[in-house]
Amino acid sequence: MLEQRDTSPCCLSAAELAKASEGITEHKATKPAWQSFLMAINAGAFIALAFMFYTTALADGHGKLVGGLCFSLGLILCILLSGELFTSSTLTIVAKAAKLVTWKQVLRNWVIVYFGNLVGALIIVGLVMLCRQYDAFDGKWGEVILNTAQHKLHHIRESENYFRGFTEALVMGVFCNIMVCAAVWLSFAGKTLTDKMLATILPVGMFVASGFEHSIANMFMVPAGILIQNFAEPDFWQNIGLQNTQYADLTVQNFIVNNLIPVTIGNIIGGGLMIGFYNWYINCRTGGHTKA
Repeated sequence: MLEQRDTSPCCLSAAELAKASEGITEHKATKPAWQSFLMAINAGAFIALAFMFYTTALADGHGKLVGGLCFSLGLILCILLSGELFTSSTLTIVAKAAKLVTWKQVLRNWVIVYFGNLVGALIIVGLVMLCRQYDAFDGKWGEVILNTAQHKLHHIRESENYFRGFTEALVMGVFCNIMVCAAVWLSFAGKTLTDKMLATILPVGMFVASGFEHSIANMFMVPAGILIQNFAEPDFWQNIGLQNTQYADLTVQNFIVNNLIPVTIGNIIGGGLMIGFYNWYINCRTGGHTKA
C-alpha cells in the first residue's frame, strides 16, 4: 500500500513542527553509522562548495550579504540531497529530551557526523589545490580565503586574555547555529521544494554576512588557507602583492585551539539548546507529549 502524504498547502503550526521534530531527530540519531558517515561526507562537501560560492562572490567585488546568500546553497543541498550536517545534528537533543534516544546515541551521531563533515570538506580543499582555483581573479580568490581564514583565528589571538577571546569565538558560534538551526527547523515545516529552499536563504545569509562562526564551514576555509599559505606558487604571491610570511599564523594548532573548539561548543549551545530544546520544550513538554 502506498504511504499517504499530507498534501495540504499549509505549513505546520509551531506545535506540530515541534512534535514532528521528535521523529525527525530520532531518525538522525539512530541511522546506521556507515550511512550517517557517508551522508556527513556529502554535507561537508556541500558546505565547502557553498563557501567557494561565497569566496567567488567576494573576489568578484560583491559584498558579504551577496556572499551570504550564495552560501545558503550549502544548507539547501544538505537538506535536499542526503546530507548530515553536524550543526543541524545538534537538534538531536530534541529526541533525547523526548526520551526517544539515549545520550550515547546522540553523542555517537555527533562524532560520526562531525568527522564525516571534516572528510567531505577536506576533499573539496584538495580539489581546490589541485586545480589551483586560488589563482582565480588574478589571485583575488585565494586572497579572500587567506584573509577570511586568518580573521577566524583572531578572536583569541588578539584578545587581551584567553578567556575573553574564547568566549567571543564561542558566542559567535552560538549566534551562527541559532540561525542555521532556525533555518533547518523552518524547513521541517515546509511541504514543497520551494518552501524548504526559501526557509534557508535569509537565516543563512544573515549569519554569513554578520561574520558568525560555523564549525563545519571553517573546516573548509581555514585548511584551504593553510594549504595556500604553504603550497601556493610564487606567481600567486606576486599577483596579490603579498608574502606567505604574512599568514604564518595559519597553522593546524591555531585552528583547533583558537577556533574549532570554542566554535563547536557554541554551535551545540545555539542549535541544540536555544533552538531545538527550547522550541520543543515550550510546544511539547508543557503539553505532555513526551514518551515515558
